[in-house]
Amino acid sequence: MRLQSLKIKQFRNYQTAEIDCNPGLNVFLGQNAQGKTNVLEAIYFLALTRSHRTRSDKDLIHFNQDGLHVSGILEKRTSKVPLDIELTTKGRITKINHLKQAKLSDYIGTMNVVLFAPEDLQLIKGSPALRRKFIDIELGQIKPIYLADLSNYNHVLKQRNAYLKANEKVDETFLSVLDEQLIDYGCRVMQHRHEFLEKLEKFAQEQHWEISQHLEKLTINYLSSIPLQEVDSLETAFRLSLEKSRKRDLFKKNTGVGPHRDDIAFFINEMDANFGSQGQHRSVVLSLKLAEIKLIESITQETPILLLDDVMSELDNNRQLKLLETISQNIQTFITTTSLEHLKNLPEDIKIFKIKQGVIHSSQPEKDD
Repeated sequence: MRLQSLKIKQFRNYQTAEIDCNPGLNVFLGQNAQGKTNVLEAIYFLALTRSHRTRSDKDLIHFNQDGLHVSGILEKRTSKVPLDIELTTKGRITKINHLKQAKLSDYIGTMNVVLFAPEDLQLIKGSPALRRKFIDIELGQIKPIYLADLSNYNHVLKQRNAYLKANEKVDETFLSVLDEQLIDYGCRVMQHRHEFLEKLEKFAQEQHWEISQHLEKLTINYLSSIPLQEVDSLETAFRLSLEKSRKRDLFKKNTGVGPHRDDIAFFINEMDANFGSQGQHRSVVLSLKLAEIKLIESITQETPILLLDDVMSELDNNRQLKLLETISQNIQTFITTTSLEHLKNLPEDIKIFKIKQGVIHSSQPEKDD
């Protein structure tokens, strides 16, 4: 898939902007705090209806405005698809082919993106919440039912926690009703995650084997607060875990077990990647990002759009080459950078956009004599 054009209105530091996108490589060049990342954020927002940088919609709206509008024309194998998102005082309005979508899960998945940003380099050593977010975003755009199950789980979890906080003496029967709902949606969420990580690991192992020059085998473990040894009895295991945790939950007034507590662990040659070098961490994350591309291709039969937010300067030559090799394989890519100096061996199919104070100018790359 390719993003043919992008229109932004009242988004971050842009009052209005229009971009005719190159089907190959698009480079956004400019100093810091000029609006480069905001363009990538707008593309991400168009795909996933949310930002990767903030949870607050207000942060996205241009100063003194009460709404924003992001739209684009997406080219897929068989058709061109107009996409629109508006943020208004009444909430989100999403449209595909100018038709309003009833649910966000009907919209998400139309346009697939893979984002690689500096914060992703913290995926190995960062908090479990960062790794759960990684799963939620990547899995959500290839399996919309996951978003619905996760939303339902979070709704029941919020209800259960609110009930525990509000009542000194709880109704055990009512709590058991909430537990059954939590088990139902929670088991679905864990099953989705488990299947996703199995598929992702297969592609990530191939990528990491190449990046490490056939020296390292990457494995991914799903660390659940619910025993997952026997998947068939996951429901029973979750129920038993909640029963064992009830005394603790009543005391702490929150829910101690469930997919909201899950984590992922990465291993290099059976050694916890946490103890690896910074270079190994970068290799693991790069492998995961390249694996996401392959996984999305295998499921959707479409190539996702790649967003690289100022990460090329974080990678050494070997890892840059691996990434550029992927870019050259017919993947539309958007890169932000402050300088072209550290970008070597760029593909010929390139369009450069210079950005200054929220104004975008396109220019052609200078060719060597």
